[in-house]
Amino acid sequence: MPIDIDPFHAIAISRLAHRMRAEGRSVIHMEFGQPSTGAPAAAIEAAHRILDADGMGYWESPDLKARIAAHYGETYGVAVNPEQIILTCGASPAFVLALSCLFSPGARVALARPGYVAYRNTLKALHLVPVELACGEAERFQITADAIERLEPAPDGLIVASPANPTGTIIPPDELRALAEVCKRRGIALVSDEIYHGLSYTLPADTMLQHAPDALIVNSFSKYFSMAGWRLGWLVVPEALIDAARARMGNLFLTPPSLAQHAGLIAFDCRDELEGHIQTYARNRELLLKALPAMGLRRIAPPDGAFYIYADVGHLTDDSLSFCEELLRDTGVAIAPGLDFDPVDGKGFIRISFAVSTDQVEEAIRRIEPWLKAKATIAVGARIE
Repeated sequence: MPIDIDPFHAIAISRLAHRMRAEGRSVIHMEFGQPSTGAPAAAIEAAHRILDADGMGYWESPDLKARIAAHYGETYGVAVNPEQIILTCGASPAFVLALSCLFSPGARVALARPGYVAYRNTLKALHLVPVELACGEAERFQITADAIERLEPAPDGLIVASPANPTGTIIPPDELRALAEVCKRRGIALVSDEIYHGLSYTLPADTMLQHAPDALIVNSFSKYFSMAGWRLGWLVVPEALIDAARARMGNLFLTPPSLAQHAGLIAFDCRDELEGHIQTYARNRELLLKALPAMGLRRIAPPDGAFYIYADVGHLTDDSLSFCEELLRDTGVAIAPGLDFDPVDGKGFIRISFAVSTDQVEEAIRRIEPWLKAKATIAVGARIE
């Protein structure tokens, strides 16, 4: 029998937002985790040159693999062999490669709840068993070493994400080290999603390779490098898994787009432009952290990194999907329902992406504030009755 896969509800919100825009409505897109900026200018310029000069085809860029490997030494002080880098068509295929290299059907893989919707659904699609651990305010919405230590029986694997989606929380170095130690002791394979590395506002994010050299690392050009549409990512595998990962990549996905690989190599040298994006996100984050509590949204996950606000709206609704649809229809502001990230408690949460311009964030605040105040008045009246 085929496996049932839950829908990604933010996609439905986005479809509605695009229909409204086509009808002439003003829409602010804060529902997806994608930068509103494009690829770095120099990367785009290089892509234009390549289009005129190279017919392209199935290809892996040795220069790009070497540049990514060097990045781990420069940024984290970790030595990585370029052959450990498997270039992929974004982070999603990298995640499929990692899981299929490590686990057989029926394996149990632990992960945080709330967490990225595709973790749970990709595990299910591969006939693996998601073991979701509820992570709330007390744990800063993150997996802890103590929780993995207590989990019986020990899972076959663990997915960690730091900074995390939907919360933006970062796991501090000492906790990452403790997670690595408990996983090594209990024979638990580690997959670390590091797609939001480079997007930090409070403390820097360690790579799991600093604490667990045999961990599999997923990353991508979609977030920090602002190249979501180019479909380019990578997987770092231990040397013992290089052949297995390459076999899966070749059979399932062939190679990433050649043009994206050329552009990605150039993007690594566009740090000034990319850091300018971080400054914009930081301003947007501060605006929302100031405005949302004044609107009554006071319970917010600590957004240490990424570009999300995960906020509790349980005092206003027990149906976050309908809440987001109503907000979009009434105000033109598209956000994501917490139901995507937490099928149990997410009915009372929303996720707001601030990877847009500061002008758009300011306009979104102006639109949302009266709407939320009206919602709060209705909710108070309902409780009194």
